Amino acid sequence: MKKRTHTCGELTTEHCGQEVILSGWVDRIRDLGGIKFVMLRDRYGYTQIVFDPEESESYKRAQKIGVEYVINVTGVVRNRPDDAINPEMKTGYIEILSKDMEILSTSKTPPIYVNIDDNASEEMRLKYRYLDLRKPALQKNLTIRHKAAQATRRVLNERDFLEIETPVLTKSTPEGARDFLVPSRIKPGKFYALPQSPQLFKQLLMISGVDRYYQIVKCYRDEDFRADRQPEFTQIDLEMSFVDRDDILQLTEEIFENIFKDVLKKDIQVPFDRMTYTEAIEKYGSDKPDRRYKMEITDVSDCFSNTNFRLVKDSLEKGDRVKGILIKNKADIFSRKRLDDLTRIAKENGLGGLLWVKVENELKSPVAKHCSEELRKVADTLTAEENDVILIAVAENLLASKALGKIRENIIHKNCPKIDGFDLLWVLDFPMFTYNKEYERIEAEHHPFTMPYVEDIERFKDDPLKIRSHAYDLVVNGYEIASGSVRIHDNSLQQKVFDIIGMEKEIAKERFGFLLEAFRYGPPPHAGIAVGFDRLIMILSGSNSLRDVIAFPKTTTGSDLMTSAPSTVDDEQLMQLKIKLLKNDGDGKDEDSD
Repeated sequence: MKKRTHTCGELTTEHCGQEVILSGWVDRIRDLGGIKFVMLRDRYGYTQIVFDPEESESYKRAQKIGVEYVINVTGVVRNRPDDAINPEMKTGYIEILSKDMEILSTSKTPPIYVNIDDNASEEMRLKYRYLDLRKPALQKNLTIRHKAAQATRRVLNERDFLEIETPVLTKSTPEGARDFLVPSRIKPGKFYALPQSPQLFKQLLMISGVDRYYQIVKCYRDEDFRADRQPEFTQIDLEMSFVDRDDILQLTEEIFENIFKDVLKKDIQVPFDRMTYTEAIEKYGSDKPDRRYKMEITDVSDCFSNTNFRLVKDSLEKGDRVKGILIKNKADIFSRKRLDDLTRIAKENGLGGLLWVKVENELKSPVAKHCSEELRKVADTLTAEENDVILIAVAENLLASKALGKIRENIIHKNCPKIDGFDLLWVLDFPMFTYNKEYERIEAEHHPFTMPYVEDIERFKDDPLKIRSHAYDLVVNGYEIASGSVRIHDNSLQQKVFDIIGMEKEIAKERFGFLLEAFRYGPPPHAGIAVGFDRLIMILSGSNSLRDVIAFPKTTTGSDLMTSAPSTVDDEQLMQLKIKLLKNDGDGKDEDSD
């Protein structure tokens, strides 16, 4: 095989007259009046190859090639005829007249199209992922991923960070999502866990004196999947000692600034906007709002201060609030059916119902006869105009906002055209604790090593759900892209947090004993953040699913259709692990398998 001199994406008119060697895949074949045209493809682009009968040996060999054959072509660069120029391609002004051609490998007819975006099912695309990855769109996504990783490493390396790997086989510390477990053959009955994040190890590195650590790391969570989740995912993980929250935020902004510049050739505005968790919930009903679509939630309780409308009056008297959201220019498409659908969403999210107003010459609402003056005040407060819609929730303050937030998300998804651009926002001061209704217990909102506002612990000792934390999220276009916090480095404070979440000392020692022991030996103040790398690439590439930005992803059920993982193993392997499988006997009970 002759080695290629150029790629399929670089030749221009400046190369005319030169003899070149190209290698790649046959993308398309056209036979016009005896002359054969082949579009040759590699990951850099396309180049048109001409096989002329006058070059008899090369032309003869070309009769045997098919789509997706891999060939090696030696030829001379020449200008295309004027009527054949394709200005959309970098190589669209030239073509190669083949002098010699070698077939390097043949191909069966592919089960999915490679050279066009067809309607092949996702199952087929994932089963033949190595063919799917030949498509320019996915090649572009992999390139974006590479450039983003390199930009990240460059920024951190220039700032004296050390890239350090942490263990993949580690201890199970069941917090939040389920662990993936790996049985130990050497220690039967015991298991490793695949890390959900390197959280404990990166804190240990700070205690070890590594004041600036990072890695681009695989993490694993055994949870239900959807388009924006995978059982194994990648994050940019970093930690710093002797810093505060603003140091982490500023560094993350520098990383993103460089990624956007390297990948999209786009300058983004820094510093990013900041908003507290409470402000985000109040304004958008979500801790990850996409502000590009406006539709802020507004407290309009004052508009009903003198109302006689019993439904609202009774609610206000018991301390509830009235909140409204303005939907611009949608009255003509918001049918009664659509409004009923939004009412259903309101009820699913804890509201008793949903009040609505259409601005059409006059205010139209099912409750207009009960409170027309009040609705006019609401319309004026929200500066509503002709063809606008107002949706109103009456409920406890946060409940009203969160319900309207869900409605807002539904409207964005179903009724708003996609908006280009990027909205980057820091959400700060998350609650330290949350209440798990299923298990009827208080839990850490992020993780129990997050630094709380110390003054809040005493202030809200009887209501710990009001305690704030030094936690922060970076939200991009409505997605949580990064999450981090200042960490606890004081043993007594750590114990207070464990006490609040009801974690007994024996359990804490069993789960985190190695970290708590390390805390006895001079831990420095430290803070960190983890960036969801896959999701960031999804946004940068304009994709709708993580599966489009991961080389070999899993399905929504966690299966790999290409390799057939997960798969069964033979009895000998199970015996070595001292594991016996259970099977379902059909009545919901498990029994030993044969």
